[in-house]
Amino acid sequence: MALPSISFIGSGNLAWHLAPALDNIGYSVKEVYSQNPRNAKQLTGRLYQAEVKATLDFSTSPSQIFIIAVSDDAIKSIAQDIILPDEAVLLHTSGSQPLSVLGYAATPHIGVFYPLQTFSKTKKVDFRNIPIFIETETEEAEAICLKMAKQISNDVKRISSNERKALHVAAVFASNFANHMLTISKDLLLKNGLSFDLLKPLISETLNKGLSIGPENSQTGPAKRGDFEILDKHVEFLQYDESLAAIYRLISQHIIDRYETD
Repeated sequence: MALPSISFIGSGNLAWHLAPALDNIGYSVKEVYSQNPRNAKQLTGRLYQAEVKATLDFSTSPSQIFIIAVSDDAIKSIAQDIILPDEAVLLHTSGSQPLSVLGYAATPHIGVFYPLQTFSKTKKVDFRNIPIFIETETEEAEAICLKMAKQISNDVKRISSNERKALHVAAVFASNFANHMLTISKDLLLKNGLSFDLLKPLISETLNKGLSIGPENSQTGPAKRGDFEILDKHVEFLQYDESLAAIYRLISQHIIDRYETD
């Protein structure tokens, strides 16, 4: 039996990887809609037979599955404006938006298809190693989501909207915030004529140790051991940028509070 066809609404980082991944295993991607037609055209260039869709009127679309892969704040308006064919399955890919945000669409078959990973167009990903979290409104949508997810990922789980929100907030701390800390570190080194390469062995060991023995067991540093003399010197060093000094003080205090009873 042929796999259902798909249309994508959105052409950002996630769609850039997810659309070809599904297209390559037989979920033919027929259409790509984007507020930026140039981006949609670039994405169709990665697909076998997809065309750029100019509007959100999909009433005559050959697709059964419609995947909204846009910024979180745009999902609600798309769900309100999209025109779908009968028996369409409408999915969003957000970690933070509830399933109910799709309730405005004229289909009961709604769901969430959430791959937990950071995506950049220039970095190749392997979906087999990416966990995908599913939440659906109907049994039909669940069957379609589970089958589609299991064909590209080795780790598929059902999850509620509240659990997904917790997962997304945790992911922001683990990925987005951690990456920003690395950016601050790089900027600080460059400001002082040093190379970011000097930190790479430390970064690698920190991540490996946190994954192997648990981050709570691998915490070290002046805040962990309550070395206030060093903390004060570091804050003084950062006085050229009060926002960095404030970040340093806040995180250090949080570490102190977390481990003060150890």
